[in-house]
Amino acid sequence: MRNVLFSTALSLSMAATPLLTGPAIAQQRLQPGGSVQGELSRGDNQLDTGEFLDVYEVQGRAGQPLSVVMRSDDFDAYLMIRGPGDFEEDNDDSGDDGTNAGLDVRLPADGTYRITATSYEPGESGRYSLSMSGGAGAGRGGAGAYAQASGGGRVQQNAGGGGLQPGRSASGALARGDRTLTSGEFADDWQLQVRRGETYTVSLDASDFDAYLMVRGPGGLSEDNDDDPGQRGGRNSRLTFTAVADGVVTVAATSFGSGETGRYQILAEQGGRAPYAGGGRPPQQSYQPPARQADGSIQVGQTVNGNLGQGARQLDSGEYINTYTLRGRRGQQLDLRLSSSAFDPYIAIQGPGLSEFNDDDPDGDGALDSRLFVTLPQDGDYQITATSYASGEAGAYRLGVFPADGRASQGRPRQDSYVEDRGGRQEVEGGSISIGDTVGGALQSGDDQLDSGEYVDTFTFTGRRGQRVAAELTSSAFDAYIILTTPSGEQLDNDDGEDGTNSRLDTVIQEDGEYQVRVTSYAAGETGSYRFSVVPSQGSPRQASVEGGPRVFAIMVGISDYGDVANDLPYTDEDAEKLAETLQRGGVLNPSSVVLTNAEATVGGVRRAFQDVARQAGPDDMFLFFFSGHGSQEDAAASALEPDGRMESIVLRDGEITDQDMAQMFDGLNTRLSLLVLDSCFSGGFARNVVDRPGVMGLFSSEEDLTSAVADKFEAGGYLSHFLRAGLGGAGDVDGDGMVTAGELATYLRRQFVAEVENVESETIDGQRNYQNLVIDRGGVQVDDVVLRLASSGYNAGSH
Repeated sequence: MRNVLFSTALSLSMAATPLLTGPAIAQQRLQPGGSVQGELSRGDNQLDTGEFLDVYEVQGRAGQPLSVVMRSDDFDAYLMIRGPGDFEEDNDDSGDDGTNAGLDVRLPADGTYRITATSYEPGESGRYSLSMSGGAGAGRGGAGAYAQASGGGRVQQNAGGGGLQPGRSASGALARGDRTLTSGEFADDWQLQVRRGETYTVSLDASDFDAYLMVRGPGGLSEDNDDDPGQRGGRNSRLTFTAVADGVVTVAATSFGSGETGRYQILAEQGGRAPYAGGGRPPQQSYQPPARQADGSIQVGQTVNGNLGQGARQLDSGEYINTYTLRGRRGQQLDLRLSSSAFDPYIAIQGPGLSEFNDDDPDGDGALDSRLFVTLPQDGDYQITATSYASGEAGAYRLGVFPADGRASQGRPRQDSYVEDRGGRQEVEGGSISIGDTVGGALQSGDDQLDSGEYVDTFTFTGRRGQRVAAELTSSAFDAYIILTTPSGEQLDNDDGEDGTNSRLDTVIQEDGEYQVRVTSYAAGETGSYRFSVVPSQGSPRQASVEGGPRVFAIMVGISDYGDVANDLPYTDEDAEKLAETLQRGGVLNPSSVVLTNAEATVGGVRRAFQDVARQAGPDDMFLFFFSGHGSQEDAAASALEPDGRMESIVLRDGEITDQDMAQMFDGLNTRLSLLVLDSCFSGGFARNVVDRPGVMGLFSSEEDLTSAVADKFEAGGYLSHFLRAGLGGAGDVDGDGMVTAGELATYLRRQFVAEVENVESETIDGQRNYQNLVIDRGGVQVDDVVLRLASSGYNAGSH
């Protein structure tokens, strides 16, 4: 028996590339919103520069904001985070007292992230606390906050945030000692319980600083707002969102500029139109004119004259309104115009799947008239509201509804989008973005439209063949839809991601060049804000969970010298040795793996090696049993497992292991995927016995009643052995994304057999002649399930 041994260095991606010393690191799971108490002490793992460390794991999603805070009174805290796509961030001081550490990051891809809690200086030890939030992060105390009941009086004391109840205002203060964003703004975090499909409006009012709101929550909810759109020149913030999933959202009360401090009041309201001061307009999703009888009807092509003033209905904020009913058709494109010389006009339209408003005509050259271009999403009645911008304004007006014929205003707003990075928001120039960017924007009236009436924003990025990317579009305002067009013109579409309304398109780039992504909605005329990203991807959630590194636990058996048991075979012992060398060179072979050749390959030796390696392989690992040598058949009772009345076996140096024996051995495995590869005569007969449980895949060099040939022209014991070695070495990664999937490996092997083994003759045990055919049985293993992740992909979820 020869153990396959090699050394590995687990490294942290820092400037000086420090190495870890000591035993393998044990990770603890950490959930957003959770906290742990720990201690750095002698006996812990260490960086090669001498710092003790503890490692925690967290499952993250692309675009997810994450805030981690580490505090200690005993030493100078230091935090590091590592994850998919070579993602890395470090922090020494969090900005409060110079010794605690904090990280505010946005995760670039789905997958496992590892947070390392350590010290700034080598040898430091002591207790610490580590807390993490999945939104804007846990507050650090500082100035207190209180909730205020409708009747006045302080009824609840909080530190830097707390719980929000719809309809109940709360007060707080931004101050030094609060959690600090990476761009320098202080932030307090408030938790609000929400229900899927419900609409909420959050208002943040402050006289001491320029208010800014951020909302993060389940289902990928991510919304930001600087200024209340209903207050011209105001500095308060108001944000309306629709919950995409049940759960708790985190509302971060912060400022537009770094370092701003002062008191504030925050209010969350559920449903309808939240009350506000100043007579201005709420955001689009919350605009709700009173549901009363219309003042009249209007048809396309018609103009009506009206008057606002005493006797007209009023909004809660004091503006007079007149409402007209329009019978509309799905896909109809309309130009709505409201003009007045007596007041500042404001126009709105609501109906099935549509809520739009406008203050000033973009073509008006500074005039106060109002104009809207809309596409009706459904057949039905729509309410067009004529009102004023400010409360109490009165006078005559003129309202017209005209066919737009697909022509938007020449002065329509340009594509409203920006890229978020550590430096803040940067406008997207010409729609050009880079892989890794997260874009915020809005679909709105006046945007470009598809022929079917959906508004669309267009982005481009440059891709290279073999890159796996995920384009993800999230919105609480509309049903998201992504259209990706390749340089050669192929179009890929995606409507729904995992949660049913957001959109996610995960693909491997097949050609170099410029790719176009159109961000749009499922239904015509839908509008609202969105968050869009194109990021490196580790594939589907099943694929992303597969760790790289030495995760292949293998027993590789090859016999050329059979002694007196059977005739010798050329190259078959080398098949096992070369496979081990390939996997070891690729950085995927676990050191506990075993190679057995010739006299070492006894029945007892194989069973002992199987038990020893299987015991060390866990649920995140891949188990491989490989054999190259003689196969045999013997008579047995005909049954469902042996319909031909013959039992198959592999021939070892001192005996045989039958297909039934192998099934019992595989029964004890507890691995992510188990692969049985037999390059021997009659090997296909093992499939029915072994590939009968989840997670087991079989590759066999011939059908169960046919022989297998020696691959002399490749100086290999068998064709399957030769092609398997190349496939697992990287040739099986057909799309170049750094993973060899079950489907890719099967396709690669079949193509090689067609090209090289098509005319290789074979025969049955009683002399019937045919040709050698590969047998592949994936059982319950899915096409996209990962067999192994190549080290060259740069992804190693198991490294620290």
